[in-house]
Amino acid sequence: MFLAMADPTPSFPQTLYQPEPGASQVLLVRHGQSAPFVPGRPFDLIDGHGDPHLTDLGHHQAQLVGERLVVEPIAAVYASNLTRTSQTATPLATKLGLPINIEPDLREVFLGEFEGGLLRQMSAEEHPAVLAMRSGMEWGEIPGAETNAELAARTVGAVTRIAADHSDEMVAVFCHGGVIAAIVSHLLGVNPFVLNGSRHTAISHLVINPSGWVLRSFNDGAHAGHLTADHQLPPSG
Repeated sequence: MFLAMADPTPSFPQTLYQPEPGASQVLLVRHGQSAPFVPGRPFDLIDGHGDPHLTDLGHHQAQLVGERLVVEPIAAVYASNLTRTSQTATPLATKLGLPINIEPDLREVFLGEFEGGLLRQMSAEEHPAVLAMRSGMEWGEIPGAETNAELAARTVGAVTRIAADHSDEMVAVFCHGGVIAAIVSHLLGVNPFVLNGSRHTAISHLVINPSGWVLRSFNDGAHAGHLTADHQLPPSG
């Protein structure tokens, strides 16, 4: 009888990524679609920031991302102090039986003279300040608006504080497209405008390790369906 000899040659299989001990996993989630701006009818303001609510489509998107994330080991849910983020967070928080923790510093970039929804109209009309903002890739080109640096300092500080409170845990942070761009651009060392255009309810996964930040995914909208279109409301009836 012959016994097979163990192969003495060492082998080194690929391994799965693992966060460091003490790391916090942060899922940045953009809010769902918000109400359109109508000239002459500015949005209500919270702390000077436009506060449109979700549309019916936005609520549907919130349900979809809640279904996507409910299987994750989420220990806490955060949102900015603007209504559209807590509305987007509600389906997930309800499914998990968790409160929504409000972090005001997660609010969207302050748009100065173009607040209350006016930026949407000024963008469509290609106002000179909007053209300067685009060409210079700088929010501060809008009169009275936050600069890129001010937005980054505020939002990175908020995420850093949240991560410090959730060592070895995963949290869902519902915020805004400009906020996500500011935070991720801080990690990558690029201008935030190259990361603009996050899909509604898209997920970006950060791992905040003791040794530094890691980007695991960006603008993940797999729950949204086709990449060239946003969510659609399901047919009625």
